[in-house]
Amino acid sequence: MAETVRIDIPHKLTRETARQRIDEGFGRIRSEATGGMLKFEDHWTGDHLDFRARMMGQSIVGRLDIRDDHVHVELDLPGFLASLAGKLTGKIQREGQVLLENKKA
Repeated sequence: MAETVRIDIPHKLTRETARQRIDEGFGRIRSEATGGMLKFEDHWTGDHLDFRARMMGQSIVGRLDIRDDHVHVELDLPGFLASLAGKLTGKIQREGQVLLENKKA
């Protein structure tokens, strides 16, 4: 059964810096999608990102909103991936925190 998961990742960055880091992270996903195994599409509208990832017949649709103190992510997971929702949520939470940590330049 399909499932929508919601994840909030806190940050102490400006919205602009958070958006830049997320955009770079999604850029790495696109560049690492070798051999056509992963199809990845994303589109920004202001501080809102719509994205879709397809691989091996499975499709994840997601939305991401950058807010003043956190990033809100929603993922629509198909049946098979929904069974792994807990693991996926934890991984996204951890990687998002690393991506958004307040590094001094």
